[in-house]
Amino acid sequence: MIKIVFMGAGSTVFARNVLGDCMCTPALQESELALYDIDTKRLSESQMILEAINKNINQGRAKIKTYLGTDNRKAALKNADFVVNAIQVGGYDPCTITDFEIPKKYGLRQTIADTMGMGGIMRALRTIPVMEGFARDMEEVCPEALFLNYTNPMAMLTGYIQRYSTIQTVGLCHSVQVCSEGLLKKLGMEDKLEGRKELIAGINHMGWLLELKDRDGNDLYPEIKKRAAQKNAEEKHDDMVRFDYIRNFGYYCTESSEHNAEYNPLYIKSRYPEMIDKFNIPLDEYPRRCIKQIADWESEKERILDNGNITHARSREYASYIMEAVVTGNPYKIGGNVLNKGLIENLPADACVEVPCLVDNRGINPCHVGRLPVQCAAMNMTNINTQLLTIEAAVTKDRSYIYQAAMLDPHTAAELNAEDIRNMCDELIEAHGDYMKDYQ
Repeated sequence: MIKIVFMGAGSTVFARNVLGDCMCTPALQESELALYDIDTKRLSESQMILEAINKNINQGRAKIKTYLGTDNRKAALKNADFVVNAIQVGGYDPCTITDFEIPKKYGLRQTIADTMGMGGIMRALRTIPVMEGFARDMEEVCPEALFLNYTNPMAMLTGYIQRYSTIQTVGLCHSVQVCSEGLLKKLGMEDKLEGRKELIAGINHMGWLLELKDRDGNDLYPEIKKRAAQKNAEEKHDDMVRFDYIRNFGYYCTESSEHNAEYNPLYIKSRYPEMIDKFNIPLDEYPRRCIKQIADWESEKERILDNGNITHARSREYASYIMEAVVTGNPYKIGGNVLNKGLIENLPADACVEVPCLVDNRGINPCHVGRLPVQCAAMNMTNINTQLLTIEAAVTKDRSYIYQAAMLDPHTAAELNAEDIRNMCDELIEAHGDYMKDYQ
């Protein structure tokens, strides 16, 4: 029996999507589904919903077990074939609140703060020790398992595990498979969707749509550039930053404008406050989402269950398709986050990059891309610098690398001087308490 372990199964909606997808996949329908979390209530809610899906769409063929707390972690992982990671260390309260409020005291505003910036750095540093524990347990009890990481900051966490463990690991993001489709729909080019050909490569949340052609091989970028510039000039919408990327750098990228607004020094600037409105940038967006999700969860849970009538249709999340390809040997193409062993020639070898990968019964097989356009590689490097220094901090427990990661973060460095950055880092480390105890 195939064993699929979900770490952070209290992420109920995401666990429902990924494991529900598995129950919609013939090759995976009779799997053992091991749900692991440290929160009793959330784990039980996920079990209840997944048991209902199993009954309603899978004739009860999956075997669902729950494992609570760190003492049961090895038991959950033992003999796993696939491990899906979706943990959030520290949660919304207190950690996410801290990641937003302390930088705000220094005049540093953020939108999502889970990938780059002070929020991304601190989230990585409190999550890496937990994921290192997962990796050590896996090396002992399921060394051949494939580790599918969905937790952010993707490049920092996945890059750490790929460099410092022996577990086969790939990082997965929702944004790759919807990138070109979303762009064409926003620009009224739906007639170009069918049969389109694309190439995406770069880093997580800043993977570049390097090529987009129609079914006949015609380059769609000239028309995209014209329409994107016109749309930004004529109306306010939710993707203005990425459309401005097209104007300034020549290419569109994978993750949303609200994310990318804080990955560079160009848009969130205290010297130019009018740019927040001009580019429709939602400051403090992630805390707002968290508050709404927490407030709406009980009603959402009832809606999901629908008096026991819950059902599920297979989503576009990569996880079940990867597992199916590994189990059956039928190849499947993904955009995966892997260690850059010459795949993108003008990015560092120890960077975690996002490139096309072929999945089959040999696992994850990354594809060589070559060189990115120099301006795209340069934009990626501004993020990679901070990613690599954050990983160095996690490995050495040397606080100076935290300072340096923050000083080289594009948005942070554009707003604050070195002394303020040091003071802000010290205050964040102190506020995070036991999560950062090794840096005291």
